[in-house]
Amino acid sequence: MLITNLHKQFKKKTVIITGHTGFKGSWLTAWLNLLEAKVIGISNDYVSSPSHYKLLKLKKVYNKKIDIRNFYSIKKIFKKYQPDFVFHLAAQSIVKKSYDQPLNTWSTNTIGTVHVLEALRQIKKKCIAVIITSDKAYENLEINKGYNENDRLGGKDPYSASKASADIAIKSYVDSFFSGKKNKVFIATARAGNVIGGGDWSLNRLIPDCIKSWSKKIKVIIRNPNSTRPWQHVLEVVYGYILLAINLHKNKTLHGEAFNFGPQNYQNYRVIALVKLMRNNWKNVFWKVLKSKRNNYKESSLLKLNSKKANIKLKWKSVLKFRETVFLVSDWYKNFYRDPKKIQELTINQIKEYQKIINSRY
Repeated sequence: MLITNLHKQFKKKTVIITGHTGFKGSWLTAWLNLLEAKVIGISNDYVSSPSHYKLLKLKKVYNKKIDIRNFYSIKKIFKKYQPDFVFHLAAQSIVKKSYDQPLNTWSTNTIGTVHVLEALRQIKKKCIAVIITSDKAYENLEINKGYNENDRLGGKDPYSASKASADIAIKSYVDSFFSGKKNKVFIATARAGNVIGGGDWSLNRLIPDCIKSWSKKIKVIIRNPNSTRPWQHVLEVVYGYILLAINLHKNKTLHGEAFNFGPQNYQNYRVIALVKLMRNNWKNVFWKVLKSKRNNYKESSLLKLNSKKANIKLKWKSVLKFRETVFLVSDWYKNFYRDPKKIQELTINQIKEYQKIINSRY
């Protein structure tokens, strides 16, 4: 889809984004702001320091400091603004943290999603809602195949299980409350693989851990060097969310459907391959593989998604090569350490450059 068409779809439209100060949320907010949408952002706080969203200093974004677990406040916002589009990204997204704070993880990821679903019942006009869960919502059998949208949901750790439960809640609400002939709210679920990009400062994530260590000229600890991940740039995934919203607006048959957003199978790379490629863009890069097997939590060694459904029904595909993805990530962090005041300009330029790539490669 041409970028000019995106602008027509979102200009002056009211969009609620939960988790807008988070990693993916900040990129989505920046992009929709560029498309001249009226964005109402709901977040409990800045999720990290430094904060990508705070550095962006976006204008014309209505920031609402609300915990997604506060149902009455969420309901009030939805009822007041009557959005045209909703993107629900608010979540506790770290596996290790889900072991440390299981109650917070369940209440945020599952009950928080139910709050959004319940708040959508306040909408009196046509509204498109894209609810983001996770690739980890699938029961991971550690097999060499890409999981498709009909595969069994599940999860051993609190994060994965809470996301799978959110998916089940979404299906329940679609069938129970948003299926009548007079229904005006249309919902779809998005699941993505490992997303990397500038502005991610989360704890216990590979790229942030590397950048923080290398900026101090110390070794980064690599836990699982041979684990395979479907690495993809945040803009690939965010574009998938935007494209899903547009298609759902035009095609009601997508209502209640789930969509995977992941790179082609040949773009799955080991952790150590990503680290070595990052080395090309940084000086004084060192790492150490953690030999100890004593972990208080388990991580999946193989995660793959089948995105054929998004390819066919949404005409979405990942267009960046692995080297291009890693370069964009490295370039963002290098520029951050040079001059953080220019991050807004860099982020917007990366979005505009990606838009050009979309127009040339789709």
